[in-house]
Amino acid sequence: MPRNQYTAIRDEKPKSKDEAKRPEFKVCKFATEAIIAEGSDVGTVHKVCANSTCPVHRPKQEKNRDDVKWKAEQEKQRKEQAIANTTGIRVLKVIGDAVPVRLMKKDLLFVLIQTFPLLNEWQLQTLARQHGIRKDRETDMLDKMFPALLRRADEGTLSRLLVEVSVVLATGRNNGTNALREAATVYKVDTDAITLKVKQEFAAKAKTKKETKPPTSSTGKSRRAA
Repeated sequence: MPRNQYTAIRDEKPKSKDEAKRPEFKVCKFATEAIIAEGSDVGTVHKVCANSTCPVHRPKQEKNRDDVKWKAEQEKQRKEQAIANTTGIRVLKVIGDAVPVRLMKKDLLFVLIQTFPLLNEWQLQTLARQHGIRKDRETDMLDKMFPALLRRADEGTLSRLLVEVSVVLATGRNNGTNALREAATVYKVDTDAITLKVKQEFAAKAKTKKETKPPTSSTGKSRRAA
């Protein structure tokens, strides 16, 4: 019989209360002696439970309240982080839209070429989303795609990129949130309005997802219980 179809009951006594709760330290009415045919104990005789309906060694999987609570908390944190990330990207976009043309193209190009190697993968992905850049299929590298964008970009796009790169670099430090807020203040960006809109969009998506979820059949459960 394959190892996953039975539970070997250990002979030694559990060393703690938590260990005593584990299935391999419990004896049930279905326990019987068997010869182990594989593994480190091959050839020895052990008590095993091979009953697939044993309530001790094959209990029905029930969701633990603490586990459900933990998952709900994780989902809440994930949602809050997603909202924060989306809001930050929206704010950065509005800031970029507000950047005027100042320096000559050659000046902007020089500064950006020197700055881009300082960006990590996440920062490059953030900028790529802003400018519709996708990873190269062969190299799967974003940093190879930006030089082409820089060479064909006009002064306005380069000016925008320069400010965006400065903000994104600052987010990699401890004052990342402050840097985004300061940039929003300089360019008169209404972060509260953007945050509210992002939250509304996430709420609408969650509602749509909930409405399209197929209903659970309670009739089937009642019949099985009977």
